[in-house]
Amino acid sequence: MLRRLYDWTMEKASHPHAEGWLALISFIESSFFPIPPHPLLGLMCLAEPKKAIRFALICTVASVLGGLLGYAIGYFLYDTLGVAMLSAIGLVEEFPVAACHLRERDWEVIFLAGSTPVPFKLLTITAGFIEMALVPFILASIAGRALIFLTVGVLFRLFGAPIKRVIDEYLATVTTVFAVLVVGGFVALSWLSGGDETGQDPCAAAAIEATH
Repeated sequence: MLRRLYDWTMEKASHPHAEGWLALISFIESSFFPIPPHPLLGLMCLAEPKKAIRFALICTVASVLGGLLGYAIGYFLYDTLGVAMLSAIGLVEEFPVAACHLRERDWEVIFLAGSTPVPFKLLTITAGFIEMALVPFILASIAGRALIFLTVGVLFRLFGAPIKRVIDEYLATVTTVFAVLVVGGFVALSWLSGGDETGQDPCAAAAIEATH
């Protein structure tokens, strides 16, 4: 099953409209779509390693623009559209914690979320809601998204053929590694709950309230 899905996606990744789909998914994932663009980006880079950096730049630009849409939703429409969207993707309970961390650490949270496989949409909507300064939000989004997408692009541009051979031979293992990286992204985000200098987490109360 996994092999068939991989082969099917590899075929679509080299489709003439693949770049458009990649841009669309990257854009909407930053504000409401639940599926991240990372798997499609990786497969497109596998299909055409020479275009890997181009694909990564498409992801980066579209994702930052989508993040601005998420920011606007949080800023202007949180009580209506924002709540509904977070509820649809199961992130309502995480909202008060995200808001607390953004108020405490500002752009660092956006950069961390942007550079790891965590729900970037949660932070973009929350940033708009708390009225985070727009310029730091944009710069942190660019830095975070570029870091993760361009890393993929550069690696595939330089080592595309060897990487493809490894994935072709060890598909199940590679899939497991990606799942571990996703979990690692959440662990990295939880680092933000590491507490202040006294060892107390300033956002612990928000986390407790969110569970009730």
